[in-house]
Amino acid sequence: MKTTALKESASPRTLGADPARQSFLLLRTVFTVAPVLFGLDKFTNLLTDWTGYLAPIVPDTLHLPGQTVMYAVGVVEIIAGILVAVRPRIGSLVVAGWLLGIIVNLLILGAYYDVALRDFGLFVGALALNRLATAAAAHQPGGTTVSH
Repeated sequence: MKTTALKESASPRTLGADPARQSFLLLRTVFTVAPVLFGLDKFTNLLTDWTGYLAPIVPDTLHLPGQTVMYAVGVVEIIAGILVAVRPRIGSLVVAGWLLGIIVNLLILGAYYDVALRDFGLFVGALALNRLATAAAAHQPGGTTVSH
């Protein structure tokens, strides 16, 4: 019995000995917290005036003021962050798609190429989270969910 406990505590699935699990938890945390915080800031504009990052074609096409569009963006970002927390395989793809949309918006705007490049890095990180979440789910009983 004592040997079993020792084997379990020294198992490579422990957080300290599993770089893949550490990476999964790190990415999951960042892609939960950041979208929620940025989403909330769309309502306060404390970090920046978010409408300055919005290509004019977006509000023109939607026939809505830029700030109204940013409110909708904020809601989507908050939902995406929560989705990463509870369903990381699905949420990571939502965040990746969202980041791709931001990149396209900035390219259409013709400005903030540095932000577009940074968001491309985040896009790749969201895809990496998806792969780690998929691998983690494959190691769970039933292989359908990740309960980390």
